[in-house]
Amino acid sequence: MQNFEQSVYKLIVETSTNLPGDVRQAIKRAQEAEDRATRSGLSLSTIASNIEMAETKISPICQDTGMPTFVVHTPVGANQLVMKQQIRNAIAQATKDGKLRTNSVDSLTGGNTGDNLGPGTPVIHFEQWEKDTIDVRLILKGGGCENKNIQYSLPAELEGLGKAGRDLDGIRKCIMHAVYQAQGQGCSAGFIGVGIGGDRTTGYELAKQQLFRRTDDTNPIPELQKLEDYVMEHANQLGIGTMGFGGQVTLLGCKVGVMNRLPASFFVSVAYNCWAFRRQGVLLSAETGDIIDWVYPQGSELPMKDESAVSQAAEAAASMASESSERREVRLKMPLTEEEVRSLRVGDIVILDGEMHTGRDALHKHLMDHDSPVDLNGAVIYHCGPVMLKDEQGWQVKAAGPTTSIREEPYQGDIIKKFGIRAVIGKGGMGAKTLAALQEHGAVYLNAIGGAAQYYAECFKRVNGVDFMEFGIPEAMWHLQTEGFAAIVTMDAHGNSLHADVEKDSFNKLAQFKEPVFTS
Repeated sequence: MQNFEQSVYKLIVETSTNLPGDVRQAIKRAQEAEDRATRSGLSLSTIASNIEMAETKISPICQDTGMPTFVVHTPVGANQLVMKQQIRNAIAQATKDGKLRTNSVDSLTGGNTGDNLGPGTPVIHFEQWEKDTIDVRLILKGGGCENKNIQYSLPAELEGLGKAGRDLDGIRKCIMHAVYQAQGQGCSAGFIGVGIGGDRTTGYELAKQQLFRRTDDTNPIPELQKLEDYVMEHANQLGIGTMGFGGQVTLLGCKVGVMNRLPASFFVSVAYNCWAFRRQGVLLSAETGDIIDWVYPQGSELPMKDESAVSQAAEAAASMASESSERREVRLKMPLTEEEVRSLRVGDIVILDGEMHTGRDALHKHLMDHDSPVDLNGAVIYHCGPVMLKDEQGWQVKAAGPTTSIREEPYQGDIIKKFGIRAVIGKGGMGAKTLAALQEHGAVYLNAIGGAAQYYAECFKRVNGVDFMEFGIPEAMWHLQTEGFAAIVTMDAHGNSLHADVEKDSFNKLAQFKEPVFTS
């Protein structure tokens, strides 16, 4: 087993930097179904470009490399203690090499371990089997989509859908509601795994296990195959679309599993996964640890590049703007003025040059009670926890897509007022408190493409500095010299919110699925 650790390292790198072929095929189908001239269509083109860039650079597809979760099948007699330590070694090395973001955080102190090791991280499940080979599978599921997991206890009353009973139709309603509640915050278009039954813990485990199935497989249980087909057809009628911009494609895959339950309990657990569906597996020799084969088709077998697709930020912005004569492309230099910002409207494309600052949960909490280390008047805050590496030239941005913004809702409005911030960039939109602050103080919310970590990393030409490294690399405040960063105004200084509009429209569409479909 002298090569086991190196094989696991190769698995980690492949999973983080290259989507498997079956996932790529699902994204390609989404591109074919979506009008390329729309915001969602052009977002899918950006996603396709990002996938190619990550593969070419061997860099993370998305900066949030999630909670590494391994499922390992071993022959009887294999030394699982040694294998566990070698998996941990491989995780630490991949983190040091910038293939994984430093994501393991002490739940009590907030301290970042810096190597992705700590109590509970990574997650490793061992199972024995009768074969004489070793099967190692890995999923990297980011925090943004992890936060959109949801569990239902039947019977239940679901908004827009009414009563969901303890039957197949009640399960159907839960799944449709799960897709609706995710909106664009989980980086739609996404995939879902569904677990029926079990207890609260095993139900979620079953749901996550479904994400290890191939996207093109067939459920062996006819009733569940029928349910999967129904969800795939009808969830895409909700109009949520890529990134929650509205559109024809909201869901890329649905896999459902079932297990027995207690008489008193009936759980339906849904594990949501973003379009950056990073899971892969290897079959290893039990004698040497060498890779015999890959479990899922490797991404290089299905190129994503489309020469006809819009790939440059400025061209993409111009095409998006052409959706309506009222939409514009505006290039601005940071810091921004109130006059510039109040001239923007929902749907406008903003291309930013100058210095912007990253800020996530720890920074927002800190700024509520402390001064900023830099002048933020007219500034742009980017909700981003980048992957950073330091070399002889200094810090380098390796991956830098947006994080889910709604977590900052308790703070954002107050911080805009306190520091004179003019723009906030993130994904998934924000709530009523932030919208009111944008209108009162003259600021906008810009939606970047979730998961497009390589696409945006190219916009950062230099790291000007960093503060609060004690928060850990993802939560630190990075000051980044930026050129050509394109994003869409989805909340403006006039009280308009695309996110609120799409959520309202999709809620109205959800009601059409209230009536029974499956007979008991």
